[in-house]
Amino acid sequence: QVQLVESGGGSVQPGGSLRLSCAASGFSFSGRSVSWYRQAPGKERESVAVISSNGRDTDYADSVKGRFTISRDNTKYMVYLQMNSLTSEDTAVYYCYARGGYWGQGIQVTVAS
Repeated sequence: QVQLVESGGGSVQPGGSLRLSCAASGFSFSGRSVSWYRQAPGKERESVAVISSNGRDTDYADSVKGRFTISRDNTKYMVYLQMNSLTSEDTAVYYCYARGGYWGQGIQVTVAS
């Protein structure tokens, strides 16, 4: 069974940090690029960060550059998103996506005082 399962979301105050995790199973994970997307209420889903299959190349949306870091551990079938200096603008449901059409179910991140 193909699965991408996000974890690590929750509520945090502005300026705080969260680390999202994405656990993959049931498909060939290590050969695929993986992205984190997010969707805020009333807005379209947007790409936040992407990492190449071997982890050597990454790219970020301008809105999160310098604050978010994507990484992966292919030996554990895991991808991570370290989010620092969070603001209310980062409040959204965050999704893990693996190239080929594999989506996680999403996890809520809320930044509020």
